[in-house]
Amino acid sequence: MKRYAVLMLLALFSLATLSGCNTVKGVGKDVQKVGEKVEESSGK
Repeated sequence: MKRYAVLMLLALFSLATLSGCNTVKGVGKDVQKVGEKVEESSGK
């Protein structure tokens, strides 16, 4: 029973870590696109 609980905690931790990386990567792309638009509009 103890082994099952440890495996469940490990699975939840792994899931949270992987989804967090995807979220951070998505936010980075959004910020980069906003920066590109600001650069384009400042050149006009």
